[in-house]
Amino acid sequence: MGARAALYLALDQGGQSSRALVFDAQGDIAASAAVPVTTQHPAPDRVEQDPEELVVSLRHATESALTQLGADSAHIVAAGLATQRSNVVCWDRASGAALTPVLSWQDRRAANVIDGVVEHAGDIRMRTGLVLSPHYGASKLRWCLDHVPAVTAAAQAERLAFGPLASYLLYRLLEERPLWVDPSNAARTLLWNLRDEQWDTHLLAFFGLPRAPLPQCVASQHAYGTLRVNRQNIPLTVLIGDQAAALFGYGPPLSGTVYVNLGTGAFLQSPSRRLPPLGALLSTLAYRDDKIRYYVQEGTVNGAGSALQWLAAQHASDPQALIAQLPLWLESIAEPPLFINSVAGLGSPYWVADLTPRFIGTGDLAAQAVAVIESIVFLLHSNLVALSSEAAPQRIVVSGGLSQLDGLCQRLADIAHLPVQRPAAVEATARGLACLLAGRSPRWDSHASGIGFTPRDNTAFSQRHARFRAELRLATHHVDIAKHGV
Repeated sequence: MGARAALYLALDQGGQSSRALVFDAQGDIAASAAVPVTTQHPAPDRVEQDPEELVVSLRHATESALTQLGADSAHIVAAGLATQRSNVVCWDRASGAALTPVLSWQDRRAANVIDGVVEHAGDIRMRTGLVLSPHYGASKLRWCLDHVPAVTAAAQAERLAFGPLASYLLYRLLEERPLWVDPSNAARTLLWNLRDEQWDTHLLAFFGLPRAPLPQCVASQHAYGTLRVNRQNIPLTVLIGDQAAALFGYGPPLSGTVYVNLGTGAFLQSPSRRLPPLGALLSTLAYRDDKIRYYVQEGTVNGAGSALQWLAAQHASDPQALIAQLPLWLESIAEPPLFINSVAGLGSPYWVADLTPRFIGTGDLAAQAVAVIESIVFLLHSNLVALSSEAAPQRIVVSGGLSQLDGLCQRLADIAHLPVQRPAAVEATARGLACLLAGRSPRWDSHASGIGFTPRDNTAFSQRHARFRAELRLATHHVDIAKHGV
């Protein structure tokens, strides 16, 4: 195979599918396969996936990708796994059987647990770099102990394992059945101390959770174990959260660059080699090995692709058909309504969990879809403004499915007054995982070429942005009055 002798297997378990992609040392895809996965919404605020379906889908995708390679699969030197970070699950460490569904990061069933620890919110913020939220794992693990008899019984029998989905998938997929996790996934539990880089006894006490069922936290790059596929043994050496992996999609992350990944949610990341100060955004450790650490200031817009799915459901429309029409609608609709985008909760820098999504003004499905896209851009701008002054962004790099919308990218450039670069390859998570497997290869940046969007004056859009800010201030103020009587 010449220059392509070394191959890297990237496993990406996402909300819509499980994917297996094989990359060569230049960052080109040699094989790929995807298996769709389902998501259940059994009740309001509940979002679940079937743990066994995720395991089987990853196995099938991996087997398919290696079958495509044929004899060349022998050149795979390492594998890695990326997952959604705040998803959690409980399982029996003796049998490996899941005791609960996978509780998605979008799941808010344990909001009342959060209410019970709100007096510790400041301490939790200092220890974790996160805000107190039911989207993270701690409250959902507490809920499982309180409401799932099989979990309680396993805990009493000292057979319980729980924690990030990443740990469960390692346990099920690897021959050694390890109980490990990486920093980027551990950090999304509200139980992991960002400075000490270990499970925090105070945080565990706040939520009344035992330490024993949690996985041991090790480096992002680690000898995790052996993935056996098609009678082939492949060492799995990188475990990481999906957004942290996306940070490396085009080579090692650059200071002065803000990375925006637009998928089910929209995630804004500003990288740093040192722990960033606490501000309105999240501070987290994206990657750690024995030589280097990458921290990020991170902003979250919960309603990106999920907001378009929400809109499609309101109109009994097909989400994919709606997305297919968006390029035309973004170009042709001059005056859409405004959209208070609190789908799955209003994220950073506002942190309002219980605001009802709504449109301000009238419009048909097309106009409302444009309003949803503009709301994503408006909320991303709020996060850019909230970055600490030392971040000093000079450009924005976008990735993910929604980044393929020229109208979104141009609006982001216009509102941020920064150039926006969309690389030729917009699926950053698997690509970033492979970059890490290849030793953070700088050759990955050859795939960063693509399309640039230069800021331009857009008066009408700026006026809608001003109205959006005013309406959002009013909406969040009303929530505060309802909650606190202020």
